[in-house]
Amino acid sequence: MQRKVVTQIGSLPYEDVNQAVEYSLRHDIPFLPELPKLGDAMLEYAKQPGKLSCLRRFQERVAGLDLVKVQCIGPATLILSGYSEDEAISRAYQHISAILDGLRVRQVILFLDEPALGQVGFDYQRLWSALFESFPVTPGVHVCGNMNWDDLFRSSLEIISFDASKYDITKYPAYRNGKRIAWGIQDRENVKDFQDGDLLTLPCGMGPKFYAPADCDTSLKKLQEISGSLKVECSA
Repeated sequence: MQRKVVTQIGSLPYEDVNQAVEYSLRHDIPFLPELPKLGDAMLEYAKQPGKLSCLRRFQERVAGLDLVKVQCIGPATLILSGYSEDEAISRAYQHISAILDGLRVRQVILFLDEPALGQVGFDYQRLWSALFESFPVTPGVHVCGNMNWDDLFRSSLEIISFDASKYDITKYPAYRNGKRIAWGIQDRENVKDFQDGDLLTLPCGMGPKFYAPADCDTSLKKLQEISGSLKVECSA
């Protein structure tokens, strides 16, 4: 069976829902698109949990698939943005619940988006547990910035998504510890230790501030080419 490796973080520069969803479906693991141009920026959809431009269309198009990836702003990020702990958990819970309600697939990977986790000075793992234990998902987290990665290696997460174009997490004492890694890459050299079950993504989302729709095909092609080279190496 072909391994499912290539996916993306979530944000796309499209303004057309159908284009965004069809683009997502071309990945090994389709991902729920978020379209900031249509109001889907993380802190915006947190104000109205469950309201995403592509949600219904995505649910329709992936019905019956084995595996998809979805994402939600994490409670630590919401607290850093001014929400109380209870409200942060509640809003994230409502958003995840709305995504999963009507999602007819066999398995769901859920990433909590926590861009600045290294700045958090409280027990964020306890907040995550309150969410992951409530839903039948494969739990993961996406972190854009640097942090003490050993904290995540010792967590109950299954997948750690990070910017491999900037950081080398393989040097940490607790590295891997049974975790799957989503390598956020720009080039093949960014992948230091690809193992079975790992994923490939871009370093972060494709927000319209830095990307145009024309960049989407180029980015996907690069991920697919790197994925192909990794599969050859792993089978050698």
